[in-house]
Amino acid sequence: MTAAKRRLLTGAISAGMIVLSSPAVPQEGLVRGLLGLPEKDTRPPQRAFVLPSSDPSVSSEAAPALRAASNFYGMPGLIDMPAAHALPDGELQAIVSSFAGITRTTLTFQISPRLTGAFRYNRFADINLDGFEDYYDRAFDLHYQVLREDEDGWQPALAVGLRDFVGTGIEAGEYIVASKTFALPNEGRLRASAGLGWGRLGSYGDIGAPFGEDRPQFVPGDTGGEVDFGQWFRGPMAPFAGLEWQPGGRLQDLRVKVEYSSDAYDLEAGTQGQFERRSPLNFGVEYQANDTVRVGLYSLYGSEIGAMVTIAGNPRRSGTPVRLGGPGPVTQRPDRQAAPEQWTSAWLANPNAPKAILDLLTPALAEQNITVTGLSLPGTTSAANTAVVRVENGGYEAQSIVVGRTARTMAALLPPSVEVFRIVIENGGLPTGEVTVRRSDLERLDGTSNRSQALAAATTVGPAPVSDEGVIAPEGRYPNFQFSFGPYLSASLFDPTAPVRADVGLALTGNLELSRGLIIEGVIYQKLAGNVGDGRLPDTELEPVRTLGTLYADNDTPTIRRLTASYSAKLSPNVYSRASVGYFERMFGGVSGEVLWKPVDSRLALGAELAYVGQRDFDQRFGFQDYRVLTGHVSAYYEFGHGYRGQVDVGRYLAGDVGATLTLTREFANGWEVGAFATKTNVSAEEFGEGSFDKGIVLTIPMQSITGQVGAQKVSRQLRPVQRDGGARLIQEGRLYERVRAGHSEAIFADWSQVWR
Repeated sequence: MTAAKRRLLTGAISAGMIVLSSPAVPQEGLVRGLLGLPEKDTRPPQRAFVLPSSDPSVSSEAAPALRAASNFYGMPGLIDMPAAHALPDGELQAIVSSFAGITRTTLTFQISPRLTGAFRYNRFADINLDGFEDYYDRAFDLHYQVLREDEDGWQPALAVGLRDFVGTGIEAGEYIVASKTFALPNEGRLRASAGLGWGRLGSYGDIGAPFGEDRPQFVPGDTGGEVDFGQWFRGPMAPFAGLEWQPGGRLQDLRVKVEYSSDAYDLEAGTQGQFERRSPLNFGVEYQANDTVRVGLYSLYGSEIGAMVTIAGNPRRSGTPVRLGGPGPVTQRPDRQAAPEQWTSAWLANPNAPKAILDLLTPALAEQNITVTGLSLPGTTSAANTAVVRVENGGYEAQSIVVGRTARTMAALLPPSVEVFRIVIENGGLPTGEVTVRRSDLERLDGTSNRSQALAAATTVGPAPVSDEGVIAPEGRYPNFQFSFGPYLSASLFDPTAPVRADVGLALTGNLELSRGLIIEGVIYQKLAGNVGDGRLPDTELEPVRTLGTLYADNDTPTIRRLTASYSAKLSPNVYSRASVGYFERMFGGVSGEVLWKPVDSRLALGAELAYVGQRDFDQRFGFQDYRVLTGHVSAYYEFGHGYRGQVDVGRYLAGDVGATLTLTREFANGWEVGAFATKTNVSAEEFGEGSFDKGIVLTIPMQSITGQVGAQKVSRQLRPVQRDGGARLIQEGRLYERVRAGHSEAIFADWSQVWR
């Protein structure tokens, strides 16, 4: 056994997963420390796979008896005040809280075991700021657990947080808080929290300003959105505290809370007179209805009644089980000594043998949602005991399922003399990676207790072939036309005149694959009803490349949402290319080219894209307006391990501004993704307008995890506080990185335990 394989077979428990691994590169230590991940990333850069633990929704640490809860701001806390605990790793929460005409709607994500992030949308009823009857505001929060609680000792949990640190600052505040949980008789628990707050959290009962008196205040009409590092932990500092009690026994789903608040609500209870703040004490009772829903009722500030509903889910759970019919056990070859005539290679002399085998493989794999795109056999381009089959994933979230099913189907249908299976993973006709499995390993390991680990150690992933020489395609493979027809829903969020607008209609989608890598795609929309086109047209100092979105939506006739022709090809073992022409999105069309460098076993990828596009007519037919722009970016991608990856794009955007976009994403084994991005260009905050710079959250949900149906599409949604013209990038379907990485080592081994499904 090689040293690399010995490293691969070394098991380590990390973040609730059994990780088979080798040491990580040392440069990643700072990132892992910030995220609260293990000091050493135990996944190898070349061959890494993860087997779910018995309960993948929790970490390897003992779960606290007192379940973590969120406060009115959607962050770990009591009622209005923060606490030092963290939510379960990977948890997503949608939280709606309301009192005194203040409604907060928050999307919260436990980014890592220690780091919590939230995006919040607030409605302040009857507060007339900026000329609106109701005032709407957006905010981002971060909460970092510096120390974990020592449940057997006296060390409390300790956390530091930033509230509304990217926004108008109407809710801006910072805090340091400690929490300690105590066991009570009858299995009850009591959590005590105390801390110091600044900003809004330092506005009542302050005890001084140790880090400086000067702190900028909220100014109505300000563009907001900038990160003001100079105000953090400045101004008056005030203490806050609270208790949370969980009864034991049959009442263990109840929570009783009391807190002392350091928020004076100067704007709402003072300047605007929205409610009367009579007391700093808040009281609440919460009920955990099930693993998903928590409801609460509260008495706030001596004068108000409030309510909160929390809906929680964790992408680390598998979701709806996907029922798979399958090829079953590995078909065993007859004993070579007992039946030597069946092991003969004489069949190679038959020129019809490749097509005959291809005709067997193609329907057998099609029944399993795997498309065969090509085959080469001994006597063509392969060694005498090798078969190479090219396949495309028909919708499985785990690429290992595609590998395992293809290999077992080959074992059932190919002559016994074929020992080596080379499975080329393609994506849209683009060969990305090649998985090599020995047939004898499949036969030997089938049914054994450690078969996944052992098969991984015997499996290699290498670059896919560059040439198509010797490959035969299934008869009738090209041209291949597919289409779908169904409803669509298009939403516009966060317009202060109407926070939610939506259009509904019918969509016709078509895909024509003319040859390997050459595809024509189109989408036609017909709106039936909606009000997205009634939205406002914000003033802009830049070229209006995005702020005219309502004019594109205000259309009741059929529109060409997208119509493109693209050709993708592999230029060398590590270099991929794409060329596209057409109407890329509803606002822009033109020509685009892209190249990507990514070795199959590398976590790093580098790419470049260049496009010359024009602004489309509002009717989204075939015409263009006068505006033209040359736009493009150079990009770097890196997979940190544990499902985290980063992307940096530097270049020229649609409005002609120049800058960079940073994107951080966490991907889960079942296909869920949660990410955040921020773009800074040479456009000033004043020129950019409301929001100061482009930023947002990206949530991708694989419908397979909800419906249980293989091949179900992914739904991806960007949540931007506001859509402006600065930092606007061309929307381009089929960019290379996501297509290519799907066939490389990280993706193949990411959930290798499913290879036998």
